[in-house]
Amino acid sequence: MSSPASEQSPRGFRHASVLLDGAVETLIHRTEGAYLDATFGRGGHSRAILERLAPQGRLLAIDRDPQAVEAAGRIEDPRFAIERGDFARLGAIADAHDLHGELDGILLDIGVSSPQLDDPERGFSFLRDGPLDMRMDPDQGESAADWIARVEEGEMARIFKTHGEERFARRLARAIVARRRERPFTRTADLAEVIKTAHPAWEKGKHPATRAFQALRIHINGELEQLEAALDAALEALAPGGHLVVISFHSLEDRRVKRFIRDHVRGDTHLPRGVPLRDDQIQRRLEALGKARRAGAEEIEANPRARSAVMRAARKRY
Repeated sequence: MSSPASEQSPRGFRHASVLLDGAVETLIHRTEGAYLDATFGRGGHSRAILERLAPQGRLLAIDRDPQAVEAAGRIEDPRFAIERGDFARLGAIADAHDLHGELDGILLDIGVSSPQLDDPERGFSFLRDGPLDMRMDPDQGESAADWIARVEEGEMARIFKTHGEERFARRLARAIVARRRERPFTRTADLAEVIKTAHPAWEKGKHPATRAFQALRIHINGELEQLEAALDAALEALAPGGHLVVISFHSLEDRRVKRFIRDHVRGDTHLPRGVPLRDDQIQRRLEALGKARRAGAEEIEANPRARSAVMRAARKRY
């Protein structure tokens, strides 16, 4: 039997949950409480949460990936339920289970799960050839191939720059648009090779298509917009005293999480500077639970993808 930290997907792609123990320990402060794993993935965090919950505890999970929902169906525990959907809709999903404003903790493990990256049929990887898709929910939205086929060069460069922090965004977009005039992009390896050839400055130890593929994935799945909506929804769905735990994997995500927690710890950041308020009048809705945490050397050695993970946590005051 696999451990909670490492789950086998139906196709044999193993997923290792990042910062498993620290996240679950920070999340659970009432073993008899109700919790939400808003990014089920392959269930490593959910299984660890269930191990720590009392018999009267509850765990609701969400994932928009049908393979993740299928994997969740193998958890036979009356305390557990899963809904297929975007984590941005966690407020409505919690409300449907009579848990809105009642949750003792919400966990957001942002990003792509290992099985999604490792399965070439999902189209996320530049290392394994597959259909150029990249949708976390393959039943909704536009595939990466369709987007690349229609988008203007300037918009493609903007996405590469803003979502991938790619220095040579314009050069790469120009090369992609020039090649698509000859034939459309349908495979990940084809796109990765064009980017590799066009990229003038390879980073040591990093494939030259890394940033462009990250940008495409984030854009196709609306990941940053989803995250911001989920953070706002989580604050309302938590009960007073509830814990919010967020694990992010790149600076674009982490900056948003850091700013969200900081603003609600400070309170009333929307008011003009200099507005006279007593300290007890400032609406501080969150209290930070320690500093940001990163994976240790032992976890990184076992799971190299943990290297970029950052965990931030806060408690809802009211």
